[in-house]
Amino acid sequence: MGSGTTEPLFHRLAVIGTGLIGGSLALACREGIAGRVIGLDVDQTHLQRAVNLGLVDQAGALPTGVEDADFVVLAVPVGEMTGVVRDIAPYLARGCIVTDVGSVKGDLVAQVEHEIPAGRMYVGGHPIAGTEHSGPEAAKAGLFRNSLCVLTPTSRTPKEALEPVTRLWEMVGSRVVLMDPFRHDRIFALVSHLPHVVAYALMRALPNLTEEGEELLRFSAGGLRDFTRIAASDPVMWRDILLWNRKEVLEAIAGFQKVLHRFEEMISTQDEARLTEELQQVKQMRGQLQ
Repeated sequence: MGSGTTEPLFHRLAVIGTGLIGGSLALACREGIAGRVIGLDVDQTHLQRAVNLGLVDQAGALPTGVEDADFVVLAVPVGEMTGVVRDIAPYLARGCIVTDVGSVKGDLVAQVEHEIPAGRMYVGGHPIAGTEHSGPEAAKAGLFRNSLCVLTPTSRTPKEALEPVTRLWEMVGSRVVLMDPFRHDRIFALVSHLPHVVAYALMRALPNLTEEGEELLRFSAGGLRDFTRIAASDPVMWRDILLWNRKEVLEAIAGFQKVLHRFEEMISTQDEARLTEELQQVKQMRGQLQ
């Protein structure tokens, strides 16, 4: 961490959104990475809890609370991000660096870049960390240790912005990967967004498949709980992610439906050999996951 340095990476860091990700990053940055951490949030209850829990040094008011910050982190749902940037833009100090933690990049990066005033800089970011829990109470300083963080610079991203953002994520324990914003969305539609859709859909389908309805949940073993853990994630956050990345998510759903139909055919025709081969191939693929 940065606690051994005499000079902080940033003097005044403003975190907009004090839930799990924003609160965790704020707390980690209080350990020597930033001289002072300011929390800002439209949810005043969240913000007060963040102050009480020591996630931030003090609370600020939107949009003026970013005025003296040299670094601003956007930790709000992706559907709110462009509007938040538009609101704070007049108050951003010259030379200020803005980044975000959104799970969608693509068009969103272009929109945010458009709202950033001249003399201020933006770097898109997506830390691959988190839990199904949300809110300031779920925040922890070590959340990003041994994780990946994807940064999505474009032709408009200055080197003097990319380097300190990279350094920040490295200092909180992440390994940084650079990626094109649209490639990011194609990849995460498959490895993150589709699994959430499947988990939500399965939980929705279970009570509708039998007259016992939710009585089924009494008999669920660890497999169902493990598989659907991510269905306990924040609904507003995931609504925005799925809608903002809808093209890639819809393509991922279509591909999944084809595979599901293939399994349906193998089971319907009692094709033991083909089903065994398919399950074996999937088992080998699953074994490659770290």
